[in-house]
Order: sequence, then structure tokens, then C-alpha cells
Amino acid sequence: MANAIETLVLGGGCFWCLEGAFKVLPGVQGIVSGYAGGSAENPSYEEVCSGETGHAEVVRVDFDPTILAMGRLFDLFFVIHDPTTRDRQGADVGPQYRSIVLYADEGQKAAALEAMARARAGREAPIVTEILPLGDFWPAEAYHQDFFAKNPNYGYCRAVVAPKIKKALAFAATQSRPATEWGA
Repeated sequence: MANAIETLVLGGGCFWCLEGAFKVLPGVQGIVSGYAGGSAENPSYEEVCSGETGHAEVVRVDFDPTILAMGRLFDLFFVIHDPTTRDRQGADVGPQYRSIVLYADEGQKAAALEAMARARAGREAPIVTEILPLGDFWPAEAYHQDFFAKNPNYGYCRAVVAPKIKKALAFAATQSRPATEWGA
């Protein structure tokens, strides 16, 4: 019997960063960079960057919960980006770079809120991550898909994406318990 694949939609800065970081995790079955959380139908990158559509750059992460628990994904999400900065991650500024979780059901919402509570520990600044129901998800243009894998020597990838991937690998290495025992 095949395992049921689950899906999360998350935004925390440039989708190239999240895609690269989540892609290295065991249990991740697929990732699509895209746009969500806005009002326009099938927006383009240029429209999203204008700030007029309300969309965020997000990734849709398909994962096997028997290998990688949803709570682990949410915990990593709060580790690899700064959830305390509104509408920015580093030099990437604008509402399209906001920290956002778009949940498909109440279980995802509860898991996101639990992970956010864990992420608050030891932080002085408040977490500003939006947790909202998932509406439409629009895949980004083809050139945004697998961007780091195709462009590892691109300056942004070396300076911004690669350190997030290292952080993701370090985080994953600290998680030795089976998915069913941690962060479900």
C-alpha cells in the first residue's frame, strides 16, 4: 500500500531559498515554487513583485509524513528564515517576501501554531508569520523551478540560498528520531 503524500504551502522570503532548503530533506517528494495568498488569478512574477496582487512567493512541499513529520517541516520553516521581519528577508523587501503559512485544513493550522509557539522560545522580537487558509496556488514560471539546482553558482544562490541549505542539512542531522515520534 502506498503512503499518503501530504502537502504544505509556505512562504518565507524568496521561493528559491525555501525550495533549495526543503528539497534536501528525506521524505520530501516534490516542491513547486509559486504564488499564493493574493487576489489576482494566475499572476506573473512581475505582477507579484509589483506588490499589487497581494501574493507571496511560496513553495508547495509534497512530503511523506511517515518519513518526515509535518511538525518537523514547520520547525525547519521557522529555522531557515526570519519570521520576525515583516515583508522582508534580508535584502529581499516587499509583501511578496512575507512569512506566511497557508493551511489546507485545521490539522495543518494547529501544527503551524504549535511550531510557531516553539519558535517563539528564546526570541525577543515577536513572530509576524501569517497563518491563513489556503486559497489558490499558482505555479511560478518554469525558470523559477529548481532554480538553485540549475544555477548553484549564481551570486544570489551562493550568498543566500546555499547557507539556508546548510542550515536545513544541519537541522535534519539533529533529528534522529523517527517522524512518528517527533513533531507530528
